Formats: sequence, C-alpha cells, structure tokens
Amino acid sequence: MTKTETYRNYIGGRWVASATRRRFENRNPADTRDLIGRFQDSDERDVKAAVDAAAEAYKSWRLVPGPQRGEILYRLGRILTERKEEFARDMTREMGKVLKETRGDVQEAIDMAFLMGGEGRRLHGATTPSELPNKFAMAVRSPIGVCGFITPWNFPMAIPAWKSTAALICGNTVVIKPATDTPLSVINFAKALEEAGLPPGVFNVVTGSGSRVGMPLIKDPRVRVISFTGSTSVGKTINQACAPDFKHVHLEMGGKNPIIVMDDANLELAVDGAIWGAFGTSGQRCTASSRLIVHKKVAKKFTEMVAERAKALKVGDGLDPRVEMGPSVNESQMETVLEYVAIGRNEGATLAAGGYRLKGKAHANGWFVAPTVFADCHPKMRTSQEEIFGPVTSIIPVRSFDEAIEVANDIDYGLSSSIFTQDVNRAFTAMRDLETGLFYVNIPTIGAETHLPFGGNKQTGNGHREAGLAGLDVFSEWKSIYVDFSGKIQKAQIDVPAGQAGAPAGRPRKPRKR
Repeated sequence: MTKTETYRNYIGGRWVASATRRRFENRNPADTRDLIGRFQDSDERDVKAAVDAAAEAYKSWRLVPGPQRGEILYRLGRILTERKEEFARDMTREMGKVLKETRGDVQEAIDMAFLMGGEGRRLHGATTPSELPNKFAMAVRSPIGVCGFITPWNFPMAIPAWKSTAALICGNTVVIKPATDTPLSVINFAKALEEAGLPPGVFNVVTGSGSRVGMPLIKDPRVRVISFTGSTSVGKTINQACAPDFKHVHLEMGGKNPIIVMDDANLELAVDGAIWGAFGTSGQRCTASSRLIVHKKVAKKFTEMVAERAKALKVGDGLDPRVEMGPSVNESQMETVLEYVAIGRNEGATLAAGGYRLKGKAHANGWFVAPTVFADCHPKMRTSQEEIFGPVTSIIPVRSFDEAIEVANDIDYGLSSSIFTQDVNRAFTAMRDLETGLFYVNIPTIGAETHLPFGGNKQTGNGHREAGLAGLDVFSEWKSIYVDFSGKIQKAQIDVPAGQAGAPAGRPRKPRKR
C-alpha cells in the first residue's frame, strides 16, 4: 500500500508542522475512497508565526528592484509550465473538475506569472508639469506590506496566482489560507515559488479552517491588505472585521450571471455557450451561466435543445478523458444543489433535465448531481435570484430586448453577462446597459483572460479588480513626489505667477458694445 503523504505549512521558507499537531484529510470528491493527503489543522499560533515571517521578510523584499522580482516570477512561470500536467492531475483529484479544465487553471497561473513578471520592468507611475517653475512632480507606486489571502476551492491555483503575483511584483509579502477542500494546489504553487528562488518569508502558507486560521489572519494588525474570494455572506463578515483597522480590503464574491438569447441568435451557438457556461466546472464558478434569458419566439426550441444536450453530458471522474463534467466539491455542496432543485420544483419551474443525484456504478463513491435545467422560470424565483454554485441553470422567457435587459439587471449581483444576437446595435446597447464587470458577445459568461481586469459590481465585489494591470491597484499605494530645485520655498497655489494655471491674469474685460 502507498503511504499517504502528510503536508506541512510553509512558513519563513521552511515546511513545518502546525502548533496544534492536528491534521485534516483531503479526499477526492469523485471517489471518496481516494485519500489525497493529510494537511495541517492550524490555529492562531501558526498564523502569528507566518505573519512574523512575512513582516520580517518585507523589510528586505520591498527593496529588491522590480526587475529582479520579475525574474523570479518568470522562473515561476517556467516551473509551472514544466509541471502543468502533474499539478493539473493533483487538482482534478482534490476538487473534481475535468482534466482539461484543471490544465486551464494551471495555465492561468502560468499566464499571470509571465504577465506580472513583465510588470517588474514597468510598474508605471506618472510625471506631470508642476504649476511652479523649477519644480518636478511625479507619482509612483509603493508596496503596502503584509497581504493576507483567503482563497476558494473552485480555482485553487489560478486565483492564488492572480493575487500573489500582483502582490509580490509590487514588493509585498504574503500569508495565504487556502480552502480546506483544495490545499494541495496552493502547496504545489508554494513549492514552485520556492524552487524559483523566492526568499524565505516572502510567501507563506497556513492550512486550516476559516475560524482558526482565516479570522486570526484578518485581525492581525500587521496584515495591511486582505484579499478574499468566496461567498457574499462571508465577504460581508470580512469587511466588517477589517473596518476597525482601516485595512485595504478586496472582495470577489458571488454571481448570478445571465446569458441573453435573442430571437435572431444562432441557436446552435447559443446552446453550445449555455452548456459550457452552465455546466463547466459543474457550475461551480462565480461566472457560471445560471440564468438563460431567452426571447419567447425561440424559448421552446432553445429549451428542448439545451435539455437534450444536458442529458447527454458524460458525468464522472475528471481524470477520465471522456468525462465532460465532474462532481460537486463535497457532500455539503451537493446537498445544497439538491435543496435548490427541490425549491425550484416547489416554486413551479418546469424540470426539463436532471434534478437528481447520480448513483450508478461510476458515481457510487462521489458527490454527483445530474446537469439540471429548469424551464418556464419567473425572474423572481429563488432559483433565478440566488447563487446555487452547482450544475443548475434556469431558462427565463422574455418578450423583448428591453425586458431581457431589465430582467438581467434585476439581481443583487453584477459579475458577468452575455448576449447572443446577430444585431450589432443590440450587442452594443447590451454592452452599455448590463450592470456587470464582465460582458461577452456570442460567447457565454465564462472565459475571462488574465490581462484584463476581473471583478464585478453590486454585491459581487467592493469595486476592486483582479488580474490585468488593475490588479496592481489592490496591492500598491500611490505616492506623489515633489522636487523643488529653485533654491527657495515656493508655496503651491499661493506663489503661482499671474497668468499661469490657478490664477487669472487680472479682471476679465467686458466686451465692448458695437
């Protein structure tokens, strides 16, 4: 028998056991007989040790030139590329999504490593003319300090990479608490950073629960930035906990994302998009296409086509290359999905496909729900309003384009949206009017790329963005700098010579009458 590996925390450049000496198990949601490993069940003592290490490392890391920090991230990208298949297979085992998707997850980490590595030679600020002579003015980015990350299980390497590479290139240090369902992917990421030559203490990993690890990390006054991806309810708690210390807080939370399908849409294309958007990652994406807002002229045909495709999806172990959809991440998540199926039925929605737990031989030891399609849904049904985070989508018929926009926006969330249409005017109107941070035309609500900002509006987030250059704004502060080489004290706004900006050159003349 193969001995099950016990993984340790990564603190101050060393792999160490938790102060509690307790462990928790990580099992494959597609086959719970498969024990992936045992991980440290840490507490506030381990968090303190990690923050100690990060605070000490910050003193020197912030002084490392940006291009040198970038070289480490370039090496990280190359290491992740070399180990992409290994890390993808580990990820499929620990969280269930199919192998082609976990390869994409690792690829996002690779892309972010190279993107942010390049920013080490940029990190652009601004220069601008001063309003006074012989004076120079500019603005530069400065690091903030220790950053605390609480990351989710659905993108267990991509999202930590989004946060970490941006924070590191700006000169910050990191303490991360990965989701207890997917700690191995973050540990693999830490090993790659270690191999890339990141100095000890700059990146630290502490595994364990939200109450014993997450909250102590949030409340430590030395942690100046908290970046969280997860549910809106937990995000509110974190925001409140950070308020007394005026910490920088970045929240990326829920979504209930619409695809609008107009009567002129290419239906085959729209169905392809709906299936991928609704059932990719078993619907366990904040960007999942969980609302399909369809013009009544094509709603019946569209429903039949989506239901047929959903019933045909092959569900099973994500390591099987024939499988198209994996399990829910754990039993609790599966039960939540099944509860929402019952809610949808009770509310009067028509169950067009799925709606039950799969229990065949291939599914006996995992947490599998059949791809589920509700039809004839009202926009105010709970299944149309609340984030389910599972393989469930609701078809909502509408009479017009204007009604589709209204229904799409009548929601607490504002992450992602999409429209399928051949009318360019409708596409641009939807682009302007849909209240989301991401928008797609003739593709579903998933598929964001790393070089553009990622995030949403309303209860999806608090205004910040991840990825792209916007991600740097979370992990840096602007410093405005003035250098006066006039040899005297000049008073801004007071000593501005007449006729220059900020001071009129005397009274304006009245126009002469002719």
